Amino acid sequence: MRLLLGAIRLFVYRALWYWLGITSAGRALVMALGSPNENIRSIAGILLAKSGERAEPLLQEALNRQENLPTVLTVLGSIGDPALIPQLRRFADDQNSEVAKAAQEALKVIEFRKT
Repeated sequence: MRLLLGAIRLFVYRALWYWLGITSAGRALVMALGSPNENIRSIAGILLAKSGERAEPLLQEALNRQENLPTVLTVLGSIGDPALIPQLRRFADDQNSEVAKAAQEALKVIEFRKT
């Protein structure tokens, strides 16, 4: 039941942000990428990735604050905007192996989508 309520909350956040432009709801969706619950993280990531370029400013904020970096980098890779390559490269050699791996994978996804 708790997972269901958490998922519903994420869909409400996305609707408020995507359709009504309430930025704080979008930020809450990005914050959910750091949830201890893997299912919540996955749902938030899918909703952000499906939002495409519209999610980029929110994810850029998270990058700048270095919040939930591996997941944020993965979502940015899923969005696939080649304009993000320079920022992703900054993290490809990060000291944190999870961050570096996520950035490298995101770069691969973007390169693959370009072809």
